Amino acid sequence: MGLPEVGVGIGWRPEIAGFVAALPGLRFTEVIAESVHPAHPAPALLELRERGAAIVPHGVKLSLGGAEPVAAGRVAHLAACAEALGAPLVSEHVAFVRAGGIEAGHLLPVPRTRAALDALTANIRRTQDGLPVPLAVEPIAALFDWPDAEYEEGDFLTELAERTGAFLLLDVANVHANARNRGADPAALLDRLPLERVAYCHVAGGAEAGGRYHDTHTAPVPREVLELIGELCARHRPPAFLLERDGRYPPAAELRAELDAIAAAAGLAPVT
Repeated sequence: MGLPEVGVGIGWRPEIAGFVAALPGLRFTEVIAESVHPAHPAPALLELRERGAAIVPHGVKLSLGGAEPVAAGRVAHLAACAEALGAPLVSEHVAFVRAGGIEAGHLLPVPRTRAALDALTANIRRTQDGLPVPLAVEPIAALFDWPDAEYEEGDFLTELAERTGAFLLLDVANVHANARNRGADPAALLDRLPLERVAYCHVAGGAEAGGRYHDTHTAPVPREVLELIGELCARHRPPAFLLERDGRYPPAAELRAELDAIAAAAGLAPVT
């Protein structure tokens, strides 16, 4: 199971907590798991839970794609967040963030090799064993690809889902960013993904810099990403889309307009 049919939501951040709370039709949000104190979640999150909104803890530091086993304490934190917030599932990234005790401070891409897939599979299974709810994993926006890949991205993710039973968190903006930076067709990736495994989707804006498209979460959702939502839904419509914003927060009217545009692109009911 993934999320139920919940429509369009927005990521909960302290800076826009009032805006999120005021959305009359909000039935879905997401919170960065590392920002949650499971014994004392933010009162605003508990109020959303009491209203019946689905709240998904979204981890950023588990390092599922690392060669080392995931830290049991980090898995336990994700599990405690899920319990405290009544989450239907939790999510993390197909990425690594540390190696040999060194923190990268950024989500780094996993080599698309069989050895990397074996390590990723083992870490996802370890994580699933420690969680009270299902896990969804998000392919990242990668500014580079490792050489000597043994898989195309779609085949890598399909085999990962088959091996682990994990759901996918499909970031439509990441699909756009990767295709743009690789000179590829984003719709071609959609055709190779197990879309029936998509639990929900992210949507965000980015910016061009240094000849690359960067997934910044600090800009409006571009037209190309909205069009890609339509391409996705023509193939298989996921139950929910979530707008990510992590800085340069615009006025409330602009955020509402973005949410409405995402809903229109996906054929879902607006939240405003």
